[in-house]
Amino acid sequence: MTDTAPELLQETRDGTLWLTFNRPAARNALTFGMYKELAETCRTVPTDGSIKAIVISGAGGKAFAAGTDMSQFRAFETPQDALDYEAQIEAVLGAVECCPLPTIAAINGACTGGGASIAAVCDLRIASQSLKFGFPIARTLGNCLAAGNLARLSGLIGPGRVRELIFTARLMLADEALSVGLVSELLPDEDALMTRAADLAATVGQMAPLTLRATKEAMRRNQKAISVDDDDLITLCYMSEDFRNGMEAFLSKQKPQWKGK
Repeated sequence: MTDTAPELLQETRDGTLWLTFNRPAARNALTFGMYKELAETCRTVPTDGSIKAIVISGAGGKAFAAGTDMSQFRAFETPQDALDYEAQIEAVLGAVECCPLPTIAAINGACTGGGASIAAVCDLRIASQSLKFGFPIARTLGNCLAAGNLARLSGLIGPGRVRELIFTARLMLADEALSVGLVSELLPDEDALMTRAADLAATVGQMAPLTLRATKEAMRRNQKAISVDDDDLITLCYMSEDFRNGMEAFLSKQKPQWKGK
């Protein structure tokens, strides 16, 4: 019997913690276990100087992470299942956002759904020319993003662009991502991307850690100034016939037929 490869690889090199989503056959679609491990790692990372920065990337050369593994949604039966899921996603994003160390998303290939949300809450984002970023849920599943997630994205690239991306289900490519500030740098390929990620991690690792920590926490508090109740919107989508049909259509590689109910 062979050991199953970890779904989230962790390696420390030269003071940088490298976290790699490791389900390349599934374009690094995120399982609940991967979400949990990512959050726990970000919450418990040492602040004693042994690690100075975190780089998050995806294995396999084709995707950073292509959203949540949709087969897990088959277990959803009640409104509470949907609310618990979005609460879990919020907790994961909050853990990455509140990580005391600087976080860098090194994005190669597809970066969609939950993967795009994780990249968006990292402190810095760099990408290769193969970047495809977005939330094609209006075409695929028929679910929704929670209000807090939408607020983060709107603060990053603007509410109009967030709305347009979701309404059209299109994916933003590399040049546009650079022009709107989603990423700060573009590299020609994955090798160049990972080399630059190492250099960038080394650079931020030389900065005053309390300055970086205070800056990211102050910016997070600014975003949290308004609290929104969105339970009704989450259950509207996740408990719908459309969501159930969309999930099964996606998993069977069929086109969903939307009914609006």
